[in-house]
Amino acid sequence: MPIYWAFLTYMLLRPGVENHEYFFMFDGIDKVLHLSIFAALGFCFIAAFPKIRFSYFFQIMLIYAFLTEILQEEMKLGRSMETLDIVADTIGCLIGYYIYKVLAKRFI
Repeated sequence: MPIYWAFLTYMLLRPGVENHEYFFMFDGIDKVLHLSIFAALGFCFIAAFPKIRFSYFFQIMLIYAFLTEILQEEMKLGRSMETLDIVADTIGCLIGYYIYKVLAKRFI
């Protein structure tokens, strides 16, 4: 979990490069990526701390999403703060949380 979190922080804060030469690139792919990586983070976090209250889980994930977006803006590395990224991050965390809960209910 700490390794994924460190990797995610690095990837979210590294200098941005727009690349549209691949066939799978489309407008809005960054939102899909935000959603999916935060879904994985939410899943891993709740799997590591299954007894944490939902309100604490949600607050931690939301603070992390806000901090990474603020740092993207402040570090001036070609990344910018976007409100829709925070929305995608939040939805991704919730998806990860609920996937874990469904799987835990089914298999535990």
